[in-house]
Amino acid sequence: MRKFFNLKFVVFAALLAVTVCATVSGLAQGAAPAGGAAPAAPTHKVNPFAIVFENIDFVFIIIALCSVLGVTFIIQGFIKARAVVMFPESSTNHIRELIAQKQFKELIEFTESDPSFVSKALNPALKRAPSFAAMKEAMETSIGEQTAEQFRRIEYLNILGNLGPLLGLLGTVLGMIESFQQMKLSGGQADPSKLAGGISQALCHTMLGLILALPCLAAFGVLRTFVDRLTVQGALIAEELLLMVKPQEAKPAAGAAVAAHKPVVPAAPAPAVRKAPAPGPNPAPQQG
Repeated sequence: MRKFFNLKFVVFAALLAVTVCATVSGLAQGAAPAGGAAPAAPTHKVNPFAIVFENIDFVFIIIALCSVLGVTFIIQGFIKARAVVMFPESSTNHIRELIAQKQFKELIEFTESDPSFVSKALNPALKRAPSFAAMKEAMETSIGEQTAEQFRRIEYLNILGNLGPLLGLLGTVLGMIESFQQMKLSGGQADPSKLAGGISQALCHTMLGLILALPCLAAFGVLRTFVDRLTVQGALIAEELLLMVKPQEAKPAAGAAVAAHKPVVPAAPAPAVRKAPAPGPNPAPQQG
């Protein structure tokens, strides 16, 4: 919440600075020039938005629809990119209680129905028990899928931010083509005021495209930082909970202790083997 307040403070400071600059500029233009000269006649200020709304075309409609989508994605992004939404503390504490009470069946059912980041990461791992290597691999795969899904949700802002200037350029090019076509039809004797009006109307599309792109790209950069930080935090919490349900592995010392308590059965004596007598020397032959 502190970061949101800091962001609001920065936006408020920027708006205040723009307001002060506009006020100072207006006072400077309205002041009388030095030397006692009469002030210049006030010039008529043209509102570019009025020019656009007077001549609505298909480019304006597309940019307006994209602006509505951009505002929707920005609001949804800042609502969902929060820790209380991605992994609420109540859900994490409930998982800890189930692990402490060794209610693993209830734990699997809860993580399967709970939509939080930690539950979705932990549920595939619990289904791979008791092999801890398979459990860890399943959890890492689930975390990767959820992280990609979170980034895909805000990727639409990047698309709209890149499409905005291109749509504005399209409207500008079409307006310039129409203006020069009128000059061609008039044989090069077109009214300069009408020609300038057409060009200014064409450039308004560029302004609308930039107005669409700036907030979308700015929000995309901020939300990408939030999502990256929150997904890493959620992965660390899921890994901590997985270590709490890690199966007990057999140790050599425990096996030796079990073997020490077993009764020792005496071995049967081996049967005696009678050895054959060694052959003696052959007797010498008798002579007749």
